[in-house]
Parts: sequence; C-alpha cells; structure tokens
Amino acid sequence: MNRSAIIFHGTGANPDVCWLPWLRERLTERGFAVEAPHYPGLNVEPIDAFLPEVLANHTFDDGTVLVGHSGGAALLLALLQHLDVTVAQAILVAGYATEPNDSEEPVLQRDYDWAAIKEHVRDLVFINSPADPYGCDDRQGRAMFDRLGGTLIIRNGGHYDDLDSFELLDRLID
Repeated sequence: MNRSAIIFHGTGANPDVCWLPWLRERLTERGFAVEAPHYPGLNVEPIDAFLPEVLANHTFDDGTVLVGHSGGAALLLALLQHLDVTVAQAILVAGYATEPNDSEEPVLQRDYDWAAIKEHVRDLVFINSPADPYGCDDRQGRAMFDRLGGTLIIRNGGHYDDLDSFELLDRLID
C-alpha cells in the first residue's frame, strides 16, 4: 500500500510554521510521500469555492493520512465529507466544527453530513486543549467526537502553535 500524508496548515499560516516542518521530515523518514501545501485562501475564501481546488490538487486513497491544524483541521471535515474514497487516517489538531470565537470562519460548512465524513476515514483522531486561546478547545473536540467517534485526546497545549515538534503526532500516525 502506498503511504502518503497531506499536512494542512491553519488560518493565516503556511507549511513552515510550528511543528509542521518537523512532522513532514519525520514522516518522510518513515517512508511516507508527504505533501504540505500552502493555501493562503484557507479560511478566507468560502469553503464551497475553496474545497474544489483542494480536492483537485491532491490524490486520496486508502493509504492517505490527513493532518490538519486549526483551520486546516476544520478543512478536513469538509474534505472527508466530499471524498469518494476512504482514507487511512485523519488527525485534527485544535480542530473545530462550529465558530470557535467571534471571527468569521469561511472554512466551515453550514451543515455537515456526519455519516459521509465517518464513512470516508478509517481512523479519526481529535487533539484539543481545554486552554485553547482561540476557542478550538476540548468542547469542540468533544462535539466532533460525539458525532464521529474515533479517538479524542484532551491535552494541555493551548493552540499547539508554539511547538517545534509534536511527538504525539508521530506516535499516532500508522
């Protein structure tokens, strides 16, 4: 089976911030073909306009691992809903499915087809912190977990954007 990973940065970020380069290197060393695209339109353009670009830019199959941070994690929900295959794993770090604060969140869909999301991923992991300063907290993780199952990890860490490495992610990825 081909092992590939796509790592999605958060809102206003890029693939070279916090733990993203570290994870890219670790997964490459483990034999994954890794993509870490830069999407400046993430959470700027409405998801209905933005999602087709993301779907067209990547190949997804049963060996694909998806990792998203913050707005990139929210993107994963829409992505999973609209895939026509089942991917191996999706890990949402500081993810959310409803507005976490008073900022506009164009990355969010108005409604989610939770059954379709669940159908398109074999292993789903949520990592959220009770002390997330942007509201992407453990309540957001619990709300997604309650709808989708998988694994919910509540771990102190704020927004996980001040880490240069993230050993937990390396251990979680099959």
